[in-house]
Amino acid sequence: MRRTRGLSLAAALLVGSLTLAACAEDSSNTDPDEPGGGAAPTSEVSDVRVGLAFDVGGEGDKSFNDSAVAGLELAIEEFGITEQRVSPNDDGSNRAELLSQLAEQGFNPVIAVGFAYDEVIATVAADFPDTTFAQVDGSNAVFDGTSKGPNHTGLLFAEEQGSFLAGVAAALKSQTGTIGFVGGVEIGLIQKFEAGYVAGATAVNPDIVVDVQYISPAGDFSGFGDPARGKILAQGMYDGGADIVYHAAGGSGLGVFQAASESGTLAIGVDSDQYETIGDPALQEVIMTSMLKRVDVAVSEFISAFIDGTVEGGTDIIYDLSVDGVGLSTSGGQIDDIQADIDGFKQQIIDGEITVPTTP
Repeated sequence: MRRTRGLSLAAALLVGSLTLAACAEDSSNTDPDEPGGGAAPTSEVSDVRVGLAFDVGGEGDKSFNDSAVAGLELAIEEFGITEQRVSPNDDGSNRAELLSQLAEQGFNPVIAVGFAYDEVIATVAADFPDTTFAQVDGSNAVFDGTSKGPNHTGLLFAEEQGSFLAGVAAALKSQTGTIGFVGGVEIGLIQKFEAGYVAGATAVNPDIVVDVQYISPAGDFSGFGDPARGKILAQGMYDGGADIVYHAAGGSGLGVFQAASESGTLAIGVDSDQYETIGDPALQEVIMTSMLKRVDVAVSEFISAFIDGTVEGGTDIIYDLSVDGVGLSTSGGQIDDIQADIDGFKQQIIDGEITVPTTP
């Protein structure tokens, strides 16, 4: 089942700077055997304990994972809940164990951040039917072909739509007619970013050259945490004539910004408003915009729905342009002069006049 969900006004406000709190554990009243699975919690709101399992790179990546943290902290501020945050080991082999431990310890709901949990979350959710699970970037069906269970919700995004607008912005701003794309890992999810970016750029300039490279191949998730390699790839693009490079590479994006700064060129961030989260004035100068993927909104809204007892398990919630689930940041003012053009393309996508591809 695919459905869209509007953004609450409070959650839709941009998180300007992520102030990351220390992990908070509540050892008090919550019974690990309390029913969850989409029903209204039987405890008081203050007793709700949320487990958050990070993707590769973990907390502090100033991008994807930190956007999830921002959503969690919005929920903490609004509801006074407590939480626990965990990160997988380097090879990700303990993802199932992390989710199981959170459920066993009475955390409910449990939120997994990233597609890499596809291989394990369905099994864990089935093992803990009274715990409510959500997965950011969870695919429509897990790798073994089974569907989501009644206590498992996917929080998905139309990354290709937001990336289309990033491509539009890059093509409108490029002086050389050559731009670049650095992907973290060459997998279907990141290829959605690539496909949208190239489509948006060529919609503006059919003759534009887009240099596409990936840091690591499918199965090797190190590409999301290798700024040095990101810098090398981006520098090669700038040396080859690109004047704007868009990254969808998690923590590796720092290297792209560093290469842009050293080359006197521009870059486009991803997931969070990286102009705000990066914190370095020298790098802020080169961040033209960021493709916002509102993981913060998705996480905070899911926790709110859990507390309200309105979670619908076995479904996917789709965050697209029509609900501002993806889009472009305007911090720094570098795309102010082309905002009307961007808005025009955005409306064409929403109206169905443009169908954005999801594969290169």
